[in-house]
Amino acid sequence: MARLKEMYVNEVAPALMKKFQYKSSMQIPRLDKIVVSVGCGDCKDNAKALDNVIKEITAITGQKAVATTARKSIANFKLREGMKVGVKVTLRQDRMWEFLDRLFNVSLPRVRDFRGISPDAFDGRGNYSLGLKEQIIFPEIDYDKIEKLRGMNIAICTTARTDEEAREFLRLMGAPFAS
Repeated sequence: MARLKEMYVNEVAPALMKKFQYKSSMQIPRLDKIVVSVGCGDCKDNAKALDNVIKEITAITGQKAVATTARKSIANFKLREGMKVGVKVTLRQDRMWEFLDRLFNVSLPRVRDFRGISPDAFDGRGNYSLGLKEQIIFPEIDYDKIEKLRGMNIAICTTARTDEEAREFLRLMGAPFAS
């Protein structure tokens, strides 16, 4: 079992049960999924760039990434409906726990001038979104082999009903929130 999942079962769930006075163990917030996405506007012209982004995201997450397509045509951006404009991967089960562990304990501390992640990036329903400016903070990426620094969005979806529950859940899981 993943180290973070073990910690959730043994320490985090009982602490949340005690703090929020849940009547059932099914009310305790848990991790649902993690979605990692990268938008790459230059991929619409360059198919090789899209392949490189897919390769990098696959290396980071340990799961094959899929290309996303444009839903609407936008003339100002020279964008047609159906063009490949990004990459995403949805992590669940063990891969999700492993990725979160590496994100909190290895990758985020490697960010330059890191003071913690914003505690205000919740959506009102207990989900947390995080934006990264560069993919080189992950140890799976070789700095010499990347063509371009790309940012990514990481959405952590939980079953928490409120932001307060989700914030406490992620804090107990080891999220490095800024104080």
